[in-house]
Formats: sequence, C-alpha cells, structure tokens
Amino acid sequence: AGVAARHQSTASLATVGRSSISRASVLVPRAASYDQEQFIAESKEMRLKHLEEQAMYALKISCENFDHAVFPNAMIAGDVVITHLLSRLGYLKDGKCKVMVVDTFHLFPETMEFLKEMEDFYDFKAEVFCAESIPVGDKAAYDAKYGADLWKEDIEQYDKVCKVEPFQRGLKTLETNCMINGRTRWQGFERAWIDLFENAPIGGGLAKCNPLAYWTLEDCFDYIAKYEIPHHPLHAEGYPSIGDAKDTIPIPEDGSVTFKNFEFQGDKAQWLDYASERKGRFVGLTKKDGSAKTECGIHVEGAERTFDRDLWEADKGSAVKQLDDEAAVESFVANGPAVLAVYAPWCQFCQAMEEEYEKLAKELDIPVAKFRGDEQRDFVQANLNTESFPTVNIVTASGDVVKYDSEARSVSDFTAFVEQTVGAKTT
Repeated sequence: AGVAARHQSTASLATVGRSSISRASVLVPRAASYDQEQFIAESKEMRLKHLEEQAMYALKISCENFDHAVFPNAMIAGDVVITHLLSRLGYLKDGKCKVMVVDTFHLFPETMEFLKEMEDFYDFKAEVFCAESIPVGDKAAYDAKYGADLWKEDIEQYDKVCKVEPFQRGLKTLETNCMINGRTRWQGFERAWIDLFENAPIGGGLAKCNPLAYWTLEDCFDYIAKYEIPHHPLHAEGYPSIGDAKDTIPIPEDGSVTFKNFEFQGDKAQWLDYASERKGRFVGLTKKDGSAKTECGIHVEGAERTFDRDLWEADKGSAVKQLDDEAAVESFVANGPAVLAVYAPWCQFCQAMEEEYEKLAKELDIPVAKFRGDEQRDFVQANLNTESFPTVNIVTASGDVVKYDSEARSVSDFTAFVEQTVGAKTT
C-alpha cells in the first residue's frame, strides 16, 4: 500500500509538472533561429527581476515593522542599489528609513561630493557621523585631536576612532532597531550563509536586513545599468569598491577595467569573480599580529568598550587626580614630586594600563594624576614629553618633568622608576 501510495503521489506530481510547464513553453528554438546572446540577456533580466522583488520585500518588512530602520550607506555599488530600492518604495521621502554615513576624514573627496549628489537626486538628507567630539567635515579639528597619522601609528585604534565608534554612536543616536546593510553571500566565505533577514538576538540588539544577500556584484552593476542610477564616480576610474583613499586602489592597478556610461570596459571578471569586490581595499594594511586587514573595522573586537567612559573616573572612586586644563597642570608640576599620565580615553594602551596605574595611585605616598592630552596636543608635546599615548612623567621636587620611557607598565615597573627618580615610597 505504501509503495502504491508513493507511486500515486509521484504520478500526481508528474501530472502537475506537465500541466504547469508545457513542452511548448520550454521548447528550444532550432539552431538556425537560436540567439544565444538574447537568451542570456533575457535570463539575466528574469533573475534581476526576481532579485529586485525579493530585496524590496525584505525592505518592506524592515521599514513597515520597525519604527527606526537605519541604512548605513558607504556609497559602494550595493549601497547605491539599496538607496534606489528604498526610493522606489518611498521610504527615503517619508522618513521610514534613515540613511547614515560615517565620514572617516580619509575618504576620497569624490565620496562626500557623491553623497550630496544622491541627496539631491533622491530628495533626502543623510545623518553624517565622524570621530567623537569633532564637527562634521572639520579635518583640521580631527588632526589636532587625534593626529593626522593615527592610521599609520595604530590601525586598530584608527578603526575604532574613525569607524567603529561613530558607527555605533550613529546607530544609538538614531535609536536603530533594524539595520539595513549591503552584505552579500558573494563577498566571501565569512558571509556565505547570511540570509535576507536576521532577527534581533534574545536579550537585546538589532535586527538586520540584508536585502542583497543573494546578489552578486555583477547583479548590482546590472541593476545600476538597467535603471541608470547615480553611482560612485570612481567606478569610472577603475575602482570596484571604494573606501579610504589611503588604502584603496584600482583593480587592476593600471585602471584598465572600468564601469563607465553604464557599461564595463576591460576584463570585468577581475572585478566580478567570487569574493573579489574588496580586492582593492585595505591595501598595505596589517594588524599588530602581522596578518592582512580584510574588513573595514566595524567588527573590531571589544570596540563597544572604547568610548563608553573616561579612564580613572572620580565618581567611581578613582584615586587618580584629574587635571582639567593647562593651569591645573602647571600648578601640579610646580608642587612635585608627583606622577602624571598624559592619556587619551580611546587609546588601547591607555586602557590596558588603567588598572595598574590605579594601583600605583593607591600605593604611592605622592600625588598621581591624569591629563587628557589628545585635546591639548601642542601643550603636552611642548611641556610633557608627549609624542604618543600614554606618556607617564615623574615630576621632581624642583619641577623637572622626567619621562618614563618604557612600555612595561605594571605597578612594580612604575614604582621602581618613581623610587629611582624621586625616592618616593609606597604606602
């Protein structure tokens, strides 16, 4: 009976198949009339139509069911596709989806100019975020506070200062409960299993909409060409993906592959092969362990701890004295002996020595203080031996400022140098 039932079921399925797809509908034309190029073009159009509908459905789910959907937009190929889809659905004009942009102060000049072009074209206004306490667009203020060469000195800290913290602050400021992004399975094995939608984790967090999850990079450019939508001008200069100007190059480097006037010139496979979209990104950058960087920094481990507080906070019982301005520093130095750390709260090395320096403050019989140097760079360079953070100085009774010139930052190391320099003892 079971075999008969299975046979009947199979026969029914076969009947359904024959009735829904006739031989005529799948009949291959004779060779003389068969146009292979037309067949491929029509097949690609069918695929793209399906992908569009799928992506728009995912965006509808996000924007209609979450009251704070936010789209972090980097203006790369996939992101301009999502921007156009959101516009078609009306979510940019009615504000159901906010567009967020992170300006690292190291982008190509064309990138922020292109943002303005998109804002005008689609009639929306992006929310732009940058490094903490720096006015949007003020590169001079960024250089003064964090240093123009931070990315050369410490790429992980640069990622935190210029990418991770502004990104997370932006999501928090906009009260995001659903993040729309352009990740795709085609971008590499680490993203090969993402789906169109990811529910917020139990206990809190963001839902994530990945409307292009099943798209290839070629699909994105096909869409751009189909609708002739605004796209980053550097695609016409040979860049498949665009990030910071300091570490993004054309692929290949001679610029022989371009996307110009909505068409590819050159061997487009060099852009479109699996996991090749970001080949021209993060060039020449290495992590501290010597491995090559392959990510933009948004997922730096521990980044959520970087900016949520100051170091050695008085309201949490710290024994480290806070010096608020230059006058306070000058008075402190005039009344040595003492110990003074010049620091920046975003600096991972300052964070790493927080516990040991706190112990030092509680054990020494002389004052131990801190001064935030990233906001007064000229002053600390001229008066407190500071070229990088942290810099720990021992102040003598005569007012000399002696630099502790070692990266060994345990309480015993600090204590030994203090005793050697000023003779102070621990309590």
